[in-house]
Amino acid sequence: MARQSYQEKLTELREDILYMSEVVMERLRMGLDALEQKDEDLANEVITGDSEVNQMYLDLEQQCIELLALQQPVASDLRFIAASFKIITDLERIGDLAVNLGEYTLNARHNLFPDVDVQEMGEMTLDMIEDAMVAYDTEDTDGCRQLADRDDDLDHFAERASEIVVRDLIERELESPDEVERLLQDVSRLLLTIRDLERVGDHAVNIAARTLYMVENDDELIY
Repeated sequence: MARQSYQEKLTELREDILYMSEVVMERLRMGLDALEQKDEDLANEVITGDSEVNQMYLDLEQQCIELLALQQPVASDLRFIAASFKIITDLERIGDLAVNLGEYTLNARHNLFPDVDVQEMGEMTLDMIEDAMVAYDTEDTDGCRQLADRDDDLDHFAERASEIVVRDLIERELESPDEVERLLQDVSRLLLTIRDLERVGDHAVNIAARTLYMVENDDELIY
């Protein structure tokens, strides 16, 4: 394969991964909206749409394999393909976490913890994914390093939210076993939501880490 054609294939891979990230972010937005509005139809749309994300992942995985097989890539191209392969894995897992939000919506009946702003946390994670993908597209290493600091803020937000839930649970007076059971289900759902959004932030940092390695051969953010 001619070198120019090979470079065109690399460009196509980058564009396809950016498109996958847009689809995944839209699924996450839909999951957050479904959870906030208790919209079961939207939740089911997120859940059934996961097959599209999975197929994108498989198609992009094949592109990466073919690019490795077509030519012996120079070091920079090899890092790009390797980083891209890891990034699509993170995007696929973010899609799975969006599905979780859809599933939590189907089981949600009450909103007993108004002091926990899941939507704000969700917006933080969406911003992180978007900025991580911009850094990947533009090879912005400064942006990659800044994302790691922002993940600390997200972790602190998640920790405070979990503390609010636990404190409220301790202080709440309950009158019947059924009430206890319903509350525990709501608590479990909310804590899982917080955990999953925290994981989305971790995947955004993973994307930034792979981009930093791709551009500068620097593994400082890989953990």
